[in-house]
Amino acid sequence: MGALVVKALWIGVMVVLFSIFQLGLAGEGSDMLAQPRGPVILKMGGAITRTNVGDEAHFDRAMLEALPQHEVRTGTPWTDHPHDYRGPLMRELLAHVGAQGEYVHVVALNSYEAEIPIEDFVEYDVLLAMDRDGEAMPIREYGPLWVLYPFDHDEALLSEKMRFRAVWQVMRIDVH
Repeated sequence: MGALVVKALWIGVMVVLFSIFQLGLAGEGSDMLAQPRGPVILKMGGAITRTNVGDEAHFDRAMLEALPQHEVRTGTPWTDHPHDYRGPLMRELLAHVGAQGEYVHVVALNSYEAEIPIEDFVEYDVLLAMDRDGEAMPIREYGPLWVLYPFDHDEALLSEKMRFRAVWQVMRIDVH
């Protein structure tokens, strides 16, 4: 009978620990984001649940670098040869801010705008590219942020429709 009591206690402890762990994860998704410490390079709004300035999420470079980083080597219709790009995946950035929508409206520093279905970010590994060949991208070289499709990885991405969705010099993303 002693072994059954120990087993029951062990199961009880595991259930309590699992519950605490789950509460911690649930709370993580609803917490406010940290405040940017450096210059804000991206503002996000619309249908998001995690914010840090009113109903928006503001990011400095360090905050974006703290997200999981991914790399892709790809050519683009605007560059002479393939480069190595690095940044968070768009789907992970959207999950980080608790996005709840069907598309994003992206605005560039030069006022160029594009609507991109969130489905693109599920189907393709679209980066919010921050670095090219190991260096931060300056504004004159498509930076500081570029919604970048892996053009060399799927022929379907070379269409005009998809090229118009690859916004560089990104400054704002709104979820709808």
